[in-house]
Amino acid sequence: MKIAAILLAAGKSSRFGANKLLHPLAGTPIALRSAASLLTACPQAVAVVSPGSALQPLLEAAGLHAVVSERAHEGMGESLKSAIAATPDADGWVVALADMPYVRPATHTAIMRALADGAAIAAPVYRGERGHPVGLSARFREDLLALEGDAGARMILKSHAHEIRLVEVDDPGVLKDIDTPADLAS
Repeated sequence: MKIAAILLAAGKSSRFGANKLLHPLAGTPIALRSAASLLTACPQAVAVVSPGSALQPLLEAAGLHAVVSERAHEGMGESLKSAIAATPDADGWVVALADMPYVRPATHTAIMRALADGAAIAAPVYRGERGHPVGLSARFREDLLALEGDAGARMILKSHAHEIRLVEVDDPGVLKDIDTPADLAS
C-alpha cells in the first residue's frame, strides 16, 4: 500500500498572535519539528501551505513537497482537499498537524501500519484520549475532496466513528497542540 503523509501547515495562527509555525521551539521552528517527526516515519510527505507562506521554502528544504492551497484561508477542509488532490495514487493518508511538534515518529508509523493492515480510519489513543495524527483510507477520497470550510475531516470521523481503529500509543504528544504562547510554557 502507498500511504501518503500530509502535514497541514496553512493555518492562520489567529490565537497565537503571530505565525506560530515559525516560532522557535528549542531553536527550531514548530513546523519543522513536526515535519522532522513525520519525515522520520515517512520520507515522502507533502506539506500544505498558504500562498506566499514563509514556511514553504523551509519545509521544502527539510524534504517535504509543498502544496500551495490557494483557498487555505477558508479553513482546514480546503487545505486537506489540496493535499488529497496532490496525492491521487495514495491508498490512504496520515494527516498530521504542523502545530503538534511533540508527536513521536513511532506514532506516525503506528497509524500508517494500521492503514496498511486494513483500517478504514486510524487514530492514536494516549491514556484513553484520542489524538492526532489521523489516518484515512482511500475509500474516503471523494469525501475528502468534497471538504469545505474549517471542519477538516471532522464530519467523516463523526459519521464513521464505528470504523475508527484506535491505536494505543505511549505518546502524550498526540494530545498537545500549540495554539497560544501559553501552550509553549506548559
